[in-house]
Amino acid sequence: MSNHVRVNATYRFEPVLIDICSPAHNTSLVKQGDIVRVINLHGAPKANTMGHCYIQTLAGELIDMVCTNSLVRK
Repeated sequence: MSNHVRVNATYRFEPVLIDICSPAHNTSLVKQGDIVRVINLHGAPKANTMGHCYIQTLAGELIDMVCTNSLVRK
């Protein structure tokens, strides 16, 4: 069962196995414990589709797609 996240909410990034072994995200922009914001991108699947979502740094830099289970409510 996947974790349900809300768009524009902030979460702590705690990567689960899929985001550790096969990351789709830019690993230079986010590390374990970083605070990130969930976003929806125009033309891309909405947050929570198949247990994934797009995230960005609090400065607004796109990180990319991660598993929703890797996001922990602050």
